[in-house]
Amino acid sequence: MTIEEVMQRAKKYLSEEDLSYIYRAYEFARDAHEGQYRKSGEPYIIHPIEVAGILVNLEVDPVTVAGGFLHDVVEDTSVTLDELKEEFSEELAMLVDGVTKLKKIQFKSKEEQQAENHRKMIVAMAQDIRCILIKLADRLHNMRTLKHMPKEKQLQKANETLEIFAPLAHRLGISTIKWELEDTALRYLNPQQYYRIVNLMQKKRAEREGFIDEVIDEIRERMDEVNIKAEISGRPKHIYSIYKKMAKQHKQFNEIYDLLAVRIMVNSIKDCYAVLGIIHTCWKPMPGRFKDYIAMPKANMYQSLHTTVIGPKGDPLEVQIRTHEMHKIAEYGIAAHWAYKEGSPSEVVNTTFEKKLSWFRQILEWQNDVTNAEEFMESLKIDLFSDMVFVFTPKGDVIELPAGSVPIDFAYRIHTEIGNKCIGAKVNGKMVPLDYRLKTGDIVEVLTSKHSYGPSKDWLKISQSSHAKNKIKQWFKKEKREENVSKGKELVEKEIQKHGFELKEVLNSENVQNVSKKFNFTNEEDMYAAVGYNGITAAQIATRLTDKVRKEKDKQQQEEELVKTINEVRSFPKKSTDSGVRVKGIDNLLIRLSKCCNPVPGDNIVGYITKGRGVSIHREDCPNVVDADERLLPVEWEGDTKKTKNYNVDIEISGFDRRGLLNEVLHAVAETKTDITSVSGKSDRNRMATISMTVSIHNINHLQKVVERVKRIPDIYAVRRIMQ
Repeated sequence: MTIEEVMQRAKKYLSEEDLSYIYRAYEFARDAHEGQYRKSGEPYIIHPIEVAGILVNLEVDPVTVAGGFLHDVVEDTSVTLDELKEEFSEELAMLVDGVTKLKKIQFKSKEEQQAENHRKMIVAMAQDIRCILIKLADRLHNMRTLKHMPKEKQLQKANETLEIFAPLAHRLGISTIKWELEDTALRYLNPQQYYRIVNLMQKKRAEREGFIDEVIDEIRERMDEVNIKAEISGRPKHIYSIYKKMAKQHKQFNEIYDLLAVRIMVNSIKDCYAVLGIIHTCWKPMPGRFKDYIAMPKANMYQSLHTTVIGPKGDPLEVQIRTHEMHKIAEYGIAAHWAYKEGSPSEVVNTTFEKKLSWFRQILEWQNDVTNAEEFMESLKIDLFSDMVFVFTPKGDVIELPAGSVPIDFAYRIHTEIGNKCIGAKVNGKMVPLDYRLKTGDIVEVLTSKHSYGPSKDWLKISQSSHAKNKIKQWFKKEKREENVSKGKELVEKEIQKHGFELKEVLNSENVQNVSKKFNFTNEEDMYAAVGYNGITAAQIATRLTDKVRKEKDKQQQEEELVKTINEVRSFPKKSTDSGVRVKGIDNLLIRLSKCCNPVPGDNIVGYITKGRGVSIHREDCPNVVDADERLLPVEWEGDTKKTKNYNVDIEISGFDRRGLLNEVLHAVAETKTDITSVSGKSDRNRMATISMTVSIHNINHLQKVVERVKRIPDIYAVRRIMQ
């Protein structure tokens, strides 16, 4: 998409003044990113333009579109937030800050950094929902261009997308973004299944389209008879949803009911139910397959009637019925509710909409209750991204809870004090234990007592929602502080001594203060109190407290062992192993090629000093040497390595199982004049063939030639080199 196309689309709903504002944001971003390029080799500014284009398609307000243009300037250029405030506004700077990663802070691991970045983004989203719209648009374009990233980065981004961003898009009701994120992520995480489903869908497309056209004609004829105006179309089925159903329900492709689907859009809710009656008189409905999301909307505000009927040819047919307004909300979710008004761009359509998003407000509470970013993200995944159950209060109010919730979760969702004083519960008029798992439709009544001693620590094990768990922890934190501090300190000291450390060398004031800060506690008493009420384990604190001392001892021990091992290795007689590798700067060493990763000439390699077996040669990316810096030696392939020397390499070939596939693969490898040492194959219930093969090759170029030849075989999805 070009800047001209973005501006053209924006003209459809923004004023001239707004257009001038977003174009100024584009010019600012273009100048800031001048000279920067993406991995694909394209000028960097293309990415902000695409992000802004996705936001314009959602018809968001001009400040959010400007945020799309400027979302990377603080993170990737010398521009500061103060400059953005001065040039544009504090509101825009806040949106950009919400999606800017924390790069200048030191973290103990990539996982911690990633979790902190997510926490920052989610908390910013709770304060202004537009932050997440920008982040979703950013992630969507990054997923569209993921092919330019290394394999490891592709898998990490795809996993993160399925775990965090697609569920957020779903929770916000933005299905257009959700589906594309899921489908693209699946393409990188499980390419075999992705392309297999695509292949199966294409094979029956013509047949399906003919069937749908026939159904639409019949429905339209019935609508005309009762004068109901309707827009009728076939509903596209997304690849990831098919994959999920096949995996979850253990079904074959042809057993998925809603592959054939029709969507009917009408002008009013009254017409929705009238159309439902027409559909059920035309074809027989399947029992248990009717869902009324108009009377009971989903948590993301989705409304529609769903029914599955036995169609004209005896095949199951899913029909969705909704109004045009409902369809807009189903496609664009929260963005469809955005009412841009001069002077108040952040106002939402109505208080009902605000109530629907009340779960976001809980995020700010969790932020204060949890000790670290990893715990915060786990809380979020449990409460926001899991399946939900809907239960009723005795007065008929609907309460939404994570699947598996118990009456304790319900009690705390109503009010903290009701949870703290809960002594029992009734479900559908009958007494139930507090670990009873609630089901959708249950009517729940909480029994309380003024004389209750408060929650039990066992409640932390049986409650499912992070909301309830955090409230229970808060109660223990306040009620028994002194006892918790004393108990926590005792547990930490025992843990330190258990691992053979002296208390005086670990528990100095500077070390304790540093560790309490790392866990986001204001002082050491808060840290010990958290251990006392099970907010954090003694092992976590003790591990961090002993970290410095342990590293010093380990380093000293490793240095002593390394010197000893090198001396041992030097004393070995040199054997003629004909490995084709030499250690830089050291002669007379026993060298052998590692069998776990089978390095070949052309691979980047390292030497690993072993006890009693000389130096083993590994590929640089071999997981067995990733964290072994102290034992690694620089090595290189000898320049006179003969082309006639052979090296065994394991490869795995994936494809669609059909007659003659294995023969074609063997023939293709033979064409490259390559010997096959071993071969085995298997096929699963989904007709996915996996061929494992060991080939004897001269160097990396020879291997590439074999891989490229096999890839040209029809129905082969992937060829990869594997490690044992």
